[in-house]
Amino acid sequence: MNDTTLSPSLRARFDLMQTIVAEAADLAMRMRPPAGGPIATQKGAQDWLTEADGAVEALIAARIAAHFPEDGFQGEETGRTRHGALRWVVDPIDGTSNFARGRARWCVSLGLIADGVAVAGMLAAPALGETFLALRGHGATLNGRKIAAATLDDPARAMVEIGWGPKVATRDYLAVSDRVMALGAAPRCGGSGALALADVACGRVDAYIELSINLWDVAAALAILSESGAAVSPFLRDGGMERAIPILAAAPGVASALSAASGIRLGDDAKAA
Repeated sequence: MNDTTLSPSLRARFDLMQTIVAEAADLAMRMRPPAGGPIATQKGAQDWLTEADGAVEALIAARIAAHFPEDGFQGEETGRTRHGALRWVVDPIDGTSNFARGRARWCVSLGLIADGVAVAGMLAAPALGETFLALRGHGATLNGRKIAAATLDDPARAMVEIGWGPKVATRDYLAVSDRVMALGAAPRCGGSGALALADVACGRVDAYIELSINLWDVAAALAILSESGAAVSPFLRDGGMERAIPILAAAPGVASALSAASGIRLGDDAKAA
């Protein structure tokens, strides 16, 4: 696919993406629990599910099927329900643990993948009043303004978010955290992998590391990162289309140091998604 030429079919899908995610974000806000809780059930240890997860995913799936029934679809809650040359991937509520307690750091995430490449992505974080959007070859934006990864080149001055998940052994998480902090970097953990990756894309943090993350958590963010100039591990190429694997996204100037500290290799071009 030519990065600079926007085909009518991709334009139609990109336009639909924006309409669908805006509608889904409105629905999620209406269903957002009050502070307290959590108002949710557990799928596993610290793996939460709310009524909104299912409702938002169902809305997105239905809208896409109505307009592009030939496209593939994969959701966090329902799995891969359709196959096609293009694959839409949705995380209806990324940061469900935050959402379930009435916190603001969560988003609706929708990505579009073609031929193993993330070609478009949108993250709507309505409680924060923020929308990230990207189309391959056409830039990435936050609330309509172009974004770019940070220019920092000293890991001792870096802010690094390190995602945690119950499927990762505590010793492995702590080992990576120790190595990152040994560089002098300041660690963070905000509870939404998608928004953490978007923060790398807009320069709010200098890197995001997670040792096991799924496609639906990153599908939208991969397009945003690629268009922002961030360095990204080859997530799709290394098997992320089918299973949970590690990811590293970083400002280019600190990417090599954080790759060594995390043990997550970067792509040959240091920007491959």
